[in-house]
Amino acid sequence: MPLGFYRVRPSEIRSGSRVLVCLPEAIARLGRQRRYLPRGSCPTGASPVLKVIAALPGDRVELRIDSLVVNGVATAATRLRARDGRGRLLPHAPLGASWVPDGEVWILGLRPDRSWDSRYFGPVPLASILGSAEPILTWGGDE
Repeated sequence: MPLGFYRVRPSEIRSGSRVLVCLPEAIARLGRQRRYLPRGSCPTGASPVLKVIAALPGDRVELRIDSLVVNGVATAATRLRARDGRGRLLPHAPLGASWVPDGEVWILGLRPDRSWDSRYFGPVPLASILGSAEPILTWGGDE
């Protein structure tokens, strides 16, 4: 997501919604260890992430090496990367099709070609969403 100022508001969570998320403990720990996440205000001590809802409870998700398919529709630029920006192996969620469980969502970066998101760690709890993120002023990024 572009750098900037965002207003976070509670709202109905829909596919395509931009949301601020505190990642679960194990995911946040890996993100902090690898320096994907800076220190922040989440209970884990990590910063929240700004992502887009890619799949909702009950949606069918198929993770492939070359794409993420949600309800039969391939999402653009979602090829899995084998290594991160520092050349380290980048683990990913299990390949194949599954249904998003109740109480969970898949989140995706606005720039999935370089984002660390559910393709790599799987779905996150709905309860970890702090709210919808509305841009107020952004700079230095594509939308």
